Amino acid sequence: MATYDAEEAEIAREFLAHGRAVRAERERAAAAGDKPDFSYLVESWGGVSLVYRKAMSDSPAYRLNHEEISEFFEEGVRFTEGLSPLACIPDERGALAAVEFETADKQKVTLPARSLFVAAGTAPNITYERERVGSFEIDARTKGFKAFRAVYGDDGAMRLEPATGNQVGFFTSYLRYPEPSQGSGPPATGSVGQSPTSPTRSTPRTVTFYGDNNPGYAGSVVRAMASAKDGAPHVEALFAADIAALDPAAQPARDAAWRALTAKLDADWRPTVAWVERLTPTIVEVVVKAPAAARHFEPGQFFRLQNFEALSRAVNGTRLMMEGLALTGAWVDKEKGLLSMIVLEMGGSSRLCAGLEPGEPVVVMGPTGTPTEIPEGESVALAGGGLGNAVLFSIGKELRARGNRVLYFAAYRKREDVYKIDDIEAAADQIIWSVDGGPLPEARRPQDRAFRGNVVEAMRAFAQGELGAVTVPLPECARIIAIGSDRMMAAVKAARHGQLVKFFKPNHVAIASINSPMQCMMKEICAQCLQRHIDPVTGKETVIFSCSNQDQPQDAVDWKNLADRLRQNTVQEKLTDRWVQRLLARPQ
Repeated sequence: MATYDAEEAEIAREFLAHGRAVRAERERAAAAGDKPDFSYLVESWGGVSLVYRKAMSDSPAYRLNHEEISEFFEEGVRFTEGLSPLACIPDERGALAAVEFETADKQKVTLPARSLFVAAGTAPNITYERERVGSFEIDARTKGFKAFRAVYGDDGAMRLEPATGNQVGFFTSYLRYPEPSQGSGPPATGSVGQSPTSPTRSTPRTVTFYGDNNPGYAGSVVRAMASAKDGAPHVEALFAADIAALDPAAQPARDAAWRALTAKLDADWRPTVAWVERLTPTIVEVVVKAPAAARHFEPGQFFRLQNFEALSRAVNGTRLMMEGLALTGAWVDKEKGLLSMIVLEMGGSSRLCAGLEPGEPVVVMGPTGTPTEIPEGESVALAGGGLGNAVLFSIGKELRARGNRVLYFAAYRKREDVYKIDDIEAAADQIIWSVDGGPLPEARRPQDRAFRGNVVEAMRAFAQGELGAVTVPLPECARIIAIGSDRMMAAVKAARHGQLVKFFKPNHVAIASINSPMQCMMKEICAQCLQRHIDPVTGKETVIFSCSNQDQPQDAVDWKNLADRLRQNTVQEKLTDRWVQRLLARPQ
């Protein structure tokens, strides 16, 4: 409990009380030879209500899969009809206390609430098409990917035809071509998978799409899952002619080709740990062999790293399974298929990274996120705080490769936290090393400097000429990219409009890499990564999916909102970290 502040301790005590009540109910049921009944406990803690703006009979679950409704009631959930949400009401600490709703006749209704989960609708997710315009054909009616059916002619040739009426198509049109220089626009009228500017593509590509992306299965989780089952025979049919034409005498050669293909796929798409290296007492580098991920990486993008539950160690009855960690790529070796990710040990899952073994299979999803925008021929300032410096290695190198001059403020708490000095030097024309206290880092190059103080103080001292000769003047920098903790990035934003305002160009670009909470990291799916923006000129509020674009304008980010979001799970995070440390410290 000593790790918690007053608010966290109050939440922890409530969790403990609920846990003890659940334990008591299990003991009561065991003594009576009965099944535990938790519904009355949940009800005593406030219960669960599903609030719907329409009638139950209008809901997709009722219309498409009524079993959802019956099982819903069996679990003791209340269904409240005809209420539309208006506002969330906070308590004295800013946490949710109640939600205000409105009836059809404009009456206000307030319901107490400790947790709020929002179903945000079933609009098709076409993020891929927005990022790579011209890749897919969009249906004007559904605003999603256009559905096609595979149709076979008398000659056995397959073609794609649009699904019409009640037809369900499991394929969508893939229109992008191998060489960007050959064009990637939409196809000519009447063609699928072809473009007049791309003569190299003579046959269509068949790309499947399922779930809510497929309009024939939108609106219900159960239907979304069923789409894969229903679609599988259509995919299998694509290969029916090839299978029928197999020459039995050629089977050994075909088996060998299949083994070669699967080996290639396994090598490219089944990442394994290459090595793990401790860089500082609290920072670990994990290098994985992940050829496909390494080939597609661009500076600024990140990955989702996780171990496998079945392969994880068990220590004193606890599986050391990691949650998915969002980690930015520090460097890649595309020829060797190596990818580096650097981890700050600040929680239970991040602490487990040091225990990954060479050769161990891991999950590496990505790269995801939008690559950092790289200008040409500019002067650029980078500001990195602690782990944020790992993100700036590849960005700085790419900036210099495109003819930019790079001024780098590398900030740390103490000298022992400095790591990858060679990589930082390769990423910058001039570096200002800074530490909050203690001995100064070594500035190995003649143009570099060392400073005691935070990153804003280092920028001020440098700009005022207190640190000697200047290679890249701060007032010449057309943009600044800050990556670090939310407090560090917010401080840089505030200083640009305060004590540092006279040292920046009036119209400079200021970017921060937003480390909002993440879960799926699959772009506009789970909405855990939402970040609130407020336009500094108009005051208009918008919401950004940070896993789609982590690089966001410093002046638009609602920094208090970000800090509150990062704090929302600290009770569980601190408890898990202490538990993992306890397990790792005890003999197995």
